This record gives sequence, C-alpha cells and structure tokens, in this order.
Amino acid sequence: MTTQTLAKPSQRQNGPPLTETIALAWLSLLSNKLRSALTMLGIVIGIGAVIAMISIGRGAQQQINKELQSLGSNLLFVQNGVANTGSPASQGAGSATTLTWEDAQAIARSAQSVKAVAPLLNSRTQVVSTFANTNTALLGTTPDYVTVQDFLPLTGRFFHQGEVKQAERVAVLGQSVVKTLGMTPENAIGKTIRIRGEAFRVIGTLEYKGSSQFRDQDDVIILPLTTLAQRIVGVNALNGIALSSITVSYLSADQMEAAKFQITNLLRLRHKIVPPNSDDFSVSSQQDLLNTVNEVTGIFTLLLAATAAISLVVGGIGIMNIMLVSVSERTREIGVRKAVGARSGDILWQFLFEAIVLAFSGGLLGIVLGIGAALLISLLLGWATSISPESVLLACGVCLGIGITFGVYPARRAASLDPAVALRID
Repeated sequence: MTTQTLAKPSQRQNGPPLTETIALAWLSLLSNKLRSALTMLGIVIGIGAVIAMISIGRGAQQQINKELQSLGSNLLFVQNGVANTGSPASQGAGSATTLTWEDAQAIARSAQSVKAVAPLLNSRTQVVSTFANTNTALLGTTPDYVTVQDFLPLTGRFFHQGEVKQAERVAVLGQSVVKTLGMTPENAIGKTIRIRGEAFRVIGTLEYKGSSQFRDQDDVIILPLTTLAQRIVGVNALNGIALSSITVSYLSADQMEAAKFQITNLLRLRHKIVPPNSDDFSVSSQQDLLNTVNEVTGIFTLLLAATAAISLVVGGIGIMNIMLVSVSERTREIGVRKAVGARSGDILWQFLFEAIVLAFSGGLLGIVLGIGAALLISLLLGWATSISPESVLLACGVCLGIGITFGVYPARRAASLDPAVALRID
C-alpha cells in the first residue's frame, strides 16, 4: 500500500507521455485552422521556392556538362588570347586573333601526345536554298574534325583533304539546317545552297547531336577551312589563315598534361613569347571547363536558393509571432494545467511541438509545391531541371530547425508563467 502511494507522485513527476503532448499540440492547431494555415504559408512558399531554384540550377549544370561531354572525349581547347587595346581594361580571352592554321599544323606535326587536331573558324550568315532560307552558324575546319569531335556524317560524306586544299565549294549540313531549308537527310545530297552569293554543293548531312535551351548543336554548316576563310570571311592573319580556336584530341587520359605542356611550349616558340610576357593563347581541357561551369552554376544555384530562403526567415518570424499571440490567448489554459500538476517542461514541450508541427507541415507542403513547380517549368519552358533527394532532406532539416529556433522563445515564455498570475481574474 505504501509502495503504491509512493509510486503515484513519481508518475506525476514523469509528466504526460510524448504522444499526449503531441496530441495536445495538434488539437490546439486544429482549433484555429485558418490561422495555422496562414502561418504555414511563408514556410510553404519558402521551401517550394528553394526546391524549385535548386532544381533549375542543378538541371542547368547537368545540361551544360552533357553538352561538353557530347563534344567528344580526351579534348583540349586552344583559344585566342586577349586583345591589347592600350587601355588597362581587359577585352577578355579570345578577343585577339592570335592563332593560325599553321599553328594547328605545327601542333599536329610536333606534339607527340596529340592524336588529331581540328582548326576551327566560326562565322554566321544567311543561307538560301531553292525553297527556304535561314540564318545559321558556319564552321570552317579540316577532315580531322570528324576524328576530334566524333561528329560523323549521317548521309553522304565529309569533305577530304583535296577539297580543303582546293577551297572547294562543298558543304556538310547539320540536321536543323536540313529541316529548315526544306530538305531531308536523304534528298539533301547533291542539292545546291547559296552562301553570300556563292553556290555550294551539299555532300553530306551530320548525325544528330541534339539541342537544349543553350544552343542547337545541329544548327551548323561545315565547310572546308580554306573555303570559309577565302570565299566567305575574307579576312586572314598576316602569317596565315586566322582561326577562332583549335580543338585537340590527345592519345589517352594519362597524356593530357603532357599534351598541354607540349602545345603550350610549341606555341610560345612560334609566337616568340618569352618571360615575363604573358601567353597570347590559352589551353584548357574538358575537365577545366567542367570545373568552371560547375563553379559558376553552383554559385548561381546558391544565390537563387539564398534569395528564396529569405521567405523562410519571414515564415519563421511569422511562427514566432503567432505562437506569442497563442501564449497570450491561452494564459488561463496554461494556469489550469499547471494547477492540476503539469510541469513547466510539459508546457514548454507542448508549445514547442506546436511550432515544430507548423514548420514541418509547411515544409512538406512546400516540398510538394517545389517539385510541382520544377516539373511545370520543365514542361512549359523546356528547361532542364533536376530534383535531388539531398535538397528534399535538407528542406526537411531546415523546417525542423525553423520550428525549434522560432518556437523556443514562445514556449519558454509559456512555461515560465506563474499559475497564480495565469488564473487571476481581472
């Protein structure tokens, strides 16, 4: 009998079980449905925006990576240097015409780690066929382009070295150009197109490479380098055909650094560059470009997410505000509970759970909203999006943190109320 009498106070000291505390929190929130819904709105919008922005950023990053990888494997990109305008402001990489076809030929002859070299000259102009016309990209190169870029003809053939040497008016069309000019890959062979008044014979069409919101890889016409330089562009460097860039494929993955070293030293010798003068060219690998792209898109994604996260802070402040109002409105309830044996810890946990439930419920709705928004953007605008499980788990953790951070103060305030004061009748 004595044992039972002693056990009852001990049980009271343990307080109500966790399930009872959670149930009380839910009942309190459900008694004010509209206010609870409006309080969650800031969290819903914030989490939804963060999920959507991260999905757009990751999708853009994956799309760019895919496009870089579609160019081929084991590639180095040699770009023109910076134009010297006499002002302290840099014109940016590639602003000077410093690379020539002779540079590309020297690399192919002398760099032992190099497999193939494709000199590239870019332009853009209007192209006319019998039934249609289009403004498209022109690319002048050599037959090695097929090996370097892994860009094979779908129908017909690529031009050969003799046609490059003779500056023949032959063209290989990308599939977007074929379609725009009212042709098919099969009937395009042998047709004539006109580029700046010059008649060109179509000898091949390229295999499909695909397009994205960034660019259409099939919207291109490939011509012999000499043809584009002499008949279309009409501007050459003093010491040879000026190039937009040079793409180099190296023998194997372990030869990349050796190839970069050989190309850099060779071009320094050819361009008579000695220290402390800077290089008038740059050599980068696919991995260098991928790292740069990932860094830029990572910062872009972070900025988007940070901007969207501002609404989370606003939502958290809203939760704190409503919880403080709730404490003021339920002063008598708190006094009654304390009078019948509830401890301060029980009161604290009840109000803290209310804040957590508000934040977490809003977060779950926000995740659904964010995923739906990302899918809708992808469907309507054609943007690449990528929803990662990590961002969803992060959102859940953020919601939990917001509930605890912005719910602690109102909960402690409720727990610290004196029951005598709380039950006082004015």
